[in-house]
Amino acid sequence: VQLVESGGGSVQAGGSLKLSCKVIGMNFAIYGMDWYRQAPGKEREMVATIAVRGTQNYADSVKGRFTISRDNARRTVYLQMNSLKPEDTAFYFCHPQSTDFWGQGTQVTVSS
Repeated sequence: VQLVESGGGSVQAGGSLKLSCKVIGMNFAIYGMDWYRQAPGKEREMVATIAVRGTQNYADSVKGRFTISRDNARRTVYLQMNSLKPEDTAFYFCHPQSTDFWGQGTQVTVSS
C-alpha cells in the first residue's frame, strides 16, 4: 500500500493550498479517509475526516476554512485549505481509517 501526498508548500497568511493523497494498492472506496497534521514539538492531530458515503467532520480549529473531499474513481482524497493561518503550519498526512498505513506527509508552511 502506498499513500502519496502532494500539494504542500509555503504561503502567506490568508492564502490557500489544496492537498492531494493518492492511494495505491488498496480498495480505496471502502475506507473512510482522514487528514492529520503534526507541527514541530506537537502531537499528531486529526484535521478532517470523510466517510465512505461522504460525511465530513472537522477539527474545530479548521471548520469553515478547510474542506475534505474524495474521488473514488481517482482513489484520491483532497484537502482544500483556505484562509490559512501561521498556526496551520505542519506536516500533513492522509490516513485510511482502521489501518496502520500512513503516507510520507507534505509540508505546509504559512507565514504571517
